[in-house]
Amino acid sequence: MNIDINFIIDIVRILTGLIILSYASYSDIKTRLASNILWLVMGIIGIVLIVIQFFTIGFDNIYQLAFIPIIIIIMYVFFQMRLIFGGADAKAIMALAILVPVQPMIFSFPLWSKSIMPYTWVIFTNSLILFLFIPISLFGYNLIKRNIEFPHLFMGYKMDINKAKKSFIWPLERIKDGKRKFYYMPKEFDSEKELKLFEKEGIKEIWVTPKVPFMIPLFIGFIVSFIFGDILMNLLSYLI
Repeated sequence: MNIDINFIIDIVRILTGLIILSYASYSDIKTRLASNILWLVMGIIGIVLIVIQFFTIGFDNIYQLAFIPIIIIIMYVFFQMRLIFGGADAKAIMALAILVPVQPMIFSFPLWSKSIMPYTWVIFTNSLILFLFIPISLFGYNLIKRNIEFPHLFMGYKMDINKAKKSFIWPLERIKDGKRKFYYMPKEFDSEKELKLFEKEGIKEIWVTPKVPFMIPLFIGFIVSFIFGDILMNLLSYLI
């Protein structure tokens, strides 16, 4: 009986995460927005599952629940410090802390050994590792296009000004004192204003960086965490 309840709870957790994160990723790609309703629903389902598990099969260790507020506080601090992600991403991880306080164990998954870290933290770190592949992808793309400029080719790609005005991007260049200059922190500037300056100067193509939603690697990280487990811990174990 206990095994059946545990299996059902884990299935509901995985399906809930997959459905909500996939929809949030789609919405983020299209509009760069993800409704707060998604995280509210995820959190409510998570609370219901925690209550059911607590009064049926229970938890192996109480610290698994204690990490829920810790993860929420950490994500709130990260958001306030403007580290890595935006509001929707932070709320998603907070909701995941409630939905999956423990690692779902379905059939032979995860393939690697169970992590000693809180499962939500595993999802977060796996997502960050996946996020690091973006500069590698940009590097490969620019090599194919033969746009070899450093460090530009690791951070973005060239785009027509007219297309850039309709896309979710940040310009990696600015016009300053009549000269084109490269900038590492494009978020600090008004993209629309900068694009108009380039257009005024008759410049048709500039380096831009895409506004890649962290929701996408978070969604993939959720899947990878369930299938494989903690990538970082396993890498460290092999190195040690």
